[in-house]
Amino acid sequence: MASQTILVTGAAGFLGSHLCDTLLAEGHTVIGVDNLSTGKTANLEHLSSESRFRFLDQDIIRAFDPGHVDYVFNFASPASPVDYTRLGIETLLVGSAGTINTLEIARKYSAGFLHASTSECYGDPEVHPQVETYWGNVNPIGPRSVYDEAKRFSEAAIMAYHRYHGVNTHMVRIFNTYGPRLQANDGRVISNFMIQALRGEPLTIYGDGSQTRSFCFVSDLIDGIVRLSRSEEHLPVNIGNPDEWTILECAQEVLAVTGSRSEIVRMPLPPDDPTRRKPDITRARTLLGWEPKIPLREGLKLSLEYFRSSVAVAQ
Repeated sequence: MASQTILVTGAAGFLGSHLCDTLLAEGHTVIGVDNLSTGKTANLEHLSSESRFRFLDQDIIRAFDPGHVDYVFNFASPASPVDYTRLGIETLLVGSAGTINTLEIARKYSAGFLHASTSECYGDPEVHPQVETYWGNVNPIGPRSVYDEAKRFSEAAIMAYHRYHGVNTHMVRIFNTYGPRLQANDGRVISNFMIQALRGEPLTIYGDGSQTRSFCFVSDLIDGIVRLSRSEEHLPVNIGNPDEWTILECAQEVLAVTGSRSEIVRMPLPPDDPTRRKPDITRARTLLGWEPKIPLREGLKLSLEYFRSSVAVAQ
């Protein structure tokens, strides 16, 4: 496709930085935006000499104008339990005011728009696997609600801009994703286990470890997102790996890949922690011709050097 000027919010984050890499590799010009509340400048250091990349230190909850853009990828938001618990009000604002501000940019410049939504919209699901037509089982006043409801509001706002203003919008519901640049201290399953195993510390499991997750390697996820951005689909689409693992099985895979002899210890289950999480990716397969390629053990091996370096830096 022809070269475009593309705005990526949350550009210094785990997913945003990988998305910037992919778009630049395709020949586009990228304007990366981040307020660095959770994003890391280290994730963008390799782009310092890239002439087609420009970085703006900007909080999207305040209106701004980056100039003409052809496409907007809205990835700005705290995304891990550690971060959105610490930044609860900010998470609500970036999902509401921030989403409206980025939609206004897309509206002004007749740009395409893709929003990074989440499987957390399904809450603790009573439908399994989760299909996009499921409305979810979310506790609107629980400790996770600052993230869950922010994302649910953003989906409503996006559909309103599509219906009332004709903005060419897309929404991806992202399931658990891992890989290089995943923050080492963000409280997510893979990062927790990898860091604990490499430090020789006990692997912490919450509950009995029977709750399930589905883990998608970051390159597979970005491929699906880029395909969705070029589709004609305006309703949410699940992107994730449908291989379902219990948390205990995941811990055992991490031990195998790292060669660690760490023990596994159990802690109380946090409130509203989903018991099962697995995407139905029928729509992604049908509409986008997409499905993940990298199984968990291979993805963990591809991530191992990054987590080793994270442990070394921390020491």
